[in-house]
Amino acid sequence: MGAILTQNVAWTNVEKALHHLKKNNLYTLKDILEISNEKLADLILPARFSRQKAVYLKEFSLFLQKYDYDYTNLKQEFDLKELRKKLLEIKGVGNETADSILLYAFMLPVFVIDVYTKRVFFRIGLSPDENIGYAELQNLFHLNLKRDVGLFNEYHALIVKLCKDTCLKKNPKCADCPLNQICLKKGF
Repeated sequence: MGAILTQNVAWTNVEKALHHLKKNNLYTLKDILEISNEKLADLILPARFSRQKAVYLKEFSLFLQKYDYDYTNLKQEFDLKELRKKLLEIKGVGNETADSILLYAFMLPVFVIDVYTKRVFFRIGLSPDENIGYAELQNLFHLNLKRDVGLFNEYHALIVKLCKDTCLKKNPKCADCPLNQICLKKGF
């Protein structure tokens, strides 16, 4: 659920939305099919765009329902490319959301690209442009790192932490940055 709820919103808001769901005994994607879109939208209101996201969550749940909510079965039935394509066909699931689901829910080695990744790799000079295409930047990771779920998970988490604490969009704290020695400080 988090991969959909976190679209265009801070994780703290997602946590509030998830808390509201749990308070109403809605722990799984299967559970949310039992309530109306309106009720679901009210519960996930802190995650912003709640009416849209309610629809997206239900669409994703209906997709999983076809496979009895069995992630293992899905991984066996489809290779990674096919599964990613299936996810991208779901309303509200774009590249970042699909790859987050593949990495964190399915435990498949796909590097997630987000605004933080684009910012860091542009500033240190490994990306020609902060608006680099999703696939192009993702390919950089896939070609240069071992395809490993744990590595991709940790690497992405470190990038997110770096951007939240130090490599801020405006007024970055370069003196405190662990990448200060190699950073070209592009873009500011």
